[in-house]
Amino acid sequence: MKMDADILIAGGGLNGPALALALAQGGLRVTVIDARAAPLRAEAGFDGRAYALAIASKRLLQMIGVWPAVEGKSQPILKIRASDGHAGQGAAPFFLAFDSAEIEEGPMGFMLEDRFLYAAFLQAMQAEPNITLLSGETVQAQEVAPQGVTITLASGRQLAGRLLVGCDGRGSGVATRAGIRRQGWGYGQTALVTAIRHEKDHEGTAHQFFMPSGPLAILPLPGGHHSSIVWSETDATAAAIQALDDDGYLAALRPRFGDFLGQIALAGARFTYPLSLSLAERFVTDRVALVGDAAHGVHPIAGQGLNLGLRDVGALAEVLITAARRGEDIGGAVVLEEYQRWRRFDSTALALGMDTVNRLFSNDNPILRLGRDLGLGLVNAVPGLRRGFIRQAAGLKGDLPRLLAGKPI
Repeated sequence: MKMDADILIAGGGLNGPALALALAQGGLRVTVIDARAAPLRAEAGFDGRAYALAIASKRLLQMIGVWPAVEGKSQPILKIRASDGHAGQGAAPFFLAFDSAEIEEGPMGFMLEDRFLYAAFLQAMQAEPNITLLSGETVQAQEVAPQGVTITLASGRQLAGRLLVGCDGRGSGVATRAGIRRQGWGYGQTALVTAIRHEKDHEGTAHQFFMPSGPLAILPLPGGHHSSIVWSETDATAAAIQALDDDGYLAALRPRFGDFLGQIALAGARFTYPLSLSLAERFVTDRVALVGDAAHGVHPIAGQGLNLGLRDVGALAEVLITAARRGEDIGGAVVLEEYQRWRRFDSTALALGMDTVNRLFSNDNPILRLGRDLGLGLVNAVPGLRRGFIRQAAGLKGDLPRLLAGKPI
């Protein structure tokens, strides 16, 4: 087969560009197929959509050369506070508080807006000679042969490579066409996402307030007086709130938010996302690998979705670059199985762990409420336990790929 690239990546969101840069810098030729038009995404205005990047994820961005372009636009997460309670009644007396001063690596993470991160990825990809970016294109068909895989784009163009990577989200067409089934369930919850402006300085603190209907995350943005919120409600309640005008939306938010940051006002667009768990039964098959939401769609508790995806990126890049240096077939079953062994158990365990936390806290059972509040208080009172949770939140535990440990492949 005549190869147009070593690796074809379907999906140009965030994981796709990150993987492309890591692979290209390792000497592999990559083509990224992005359904959306790059200029429109890169020139987007403020809408409040942002990600909580763990320390390990920041290290990967540093290693692939993206972090210097976004560091000045990020907000360090200096503290995290998790509490349980009811809307309008405030938090329970027991809570969990993390402080970045308890670990040596610095801030536990960084908040970064989507518009800045994608623009930095785009600039880096355009400067990398080993990357070809096809914007406004989608993969319509794929065919595997012994030596490689051929894809057909919506335009009719065909491309061949040794491996096809699906970075195309929960409804991954790559996975469906490869016959990879998914397991999962809905939560009966919808996330309301927006940005707010508040009177008092957030001081770099992220808040997670667990209510019976679902958690409310308040995530600090640069400048001290803006935060991104991810607010989970039952599907029916969320639909009713989203249908309100801005004043009505704020009236629904205020009793849940409280007054600890003073007066609040809407400062960004309003979005909704249905919440579910979705796990691919396999992360690899013949000349196909899945990364990010294409492999595992998780509940947004603790903002781990992108961090999980970047762990996939680091692991797959390391496996493929190492195999190429050894002269192995980078799309072969032996190489791909190494990636699956590395990532499937870890990501599935974390996804199910977040599922358990959501189920434990998203109810009003008095026995469970007492147990979880005492549990939060216990972890908060034992320094060793607390530091372990801080390191987990910072992405510093587990079998880290080299890029997430800040080391070159």
